[in-house]
Amino acid sequence: MLCLVLAAFAGLPTAQAEEYVDVALVLAIDVSRSMSPDELLIQRRGYAAAISSPEVVRAIELGAHRRIALMMFEWANQDHARLIVDWSVIESQADAEKFANVILESASQGQRRTSISGAIWRAIELLNDVPYLAERRVIDISGDGPNNQGFPVTNARDAAVDSGIVINGLPLMTKGGIGFQFNIKDLDEYYRRCVTGGPASFVLPVTSWEQFPDAVRRKLILEIGGVVPQRAKVIPAQFTVEEPYDCLVGEKIWKRLREQYYWDP
Repeated sequence: MLCLVLAAFAGLPTAQAEEYVDVALVLAIDVSRSMSPDELLIQRRGYAAAISSPEVVRAIELGAHRRIALMMFEWANQDHARLIVDWSVIESQADAEKFANVILESASQGQRRTSISGAIWRAIELLNDVPYLAERRVIDISGDGPNNQGFPVTNARDAAVDSGIVINGLPLMTKGGIGFQFNIKDLDEYYRRCVTGGPASFVLPVTSWEQFPDAVRRKLILEIGGVVPQRAKVIPAQFTVEEPYDCLVGEKIWKRLREQYYWDP
């Protein structure tokens, strides 16, 4: 069972039973040690800037209910899931800025290992307990490496898709941190083939940290509107006509490095 560490979120709108929202969106943020402290800070600031941007607020205002439910947690190993902001209704610029301010009130701390599957399972739990009536349920997961701990990521992905949840990916194809050995060159393809799934799901890669704030903003606008990005391929998670992809690549890298260096990064 994942450990959830509560964070303060005073001033944000409280949950109201049976309140309709256009989408219930979970932001699952990677804080594994393959990311440097500077990158963790850029990530926090990027999400805060994107959420509070006028473009994202405008996308919310264009929805049928003109409001969304949003929450954020950080993840790393299968036992680490730290709540940053609990479920909150965002329907105005003021709401978005309050949410962003909570993100900036604390700092991220890198944790050992990378369990994307653990993050997805936790996000499923959160969406199953969302205190709103959501037209859509979406997991927005970012990360800079493949799954290397816990259940295979495809098990969690398929469970989410089977329950009607969409998973979108923000693969961080950057370098930094002490766990760079776990980087793979085709992380965007890994996310597309192994992590994301569901109707209108998509992957939006980030190849440099300068792109990050804009990428998050674009991703949120697409998720809020339920829009498929141009040229995006949308295929069911359980079906593909492509050559098989090794979704256990992260586990195999970890096993090889552990045997070679006798370490547990």
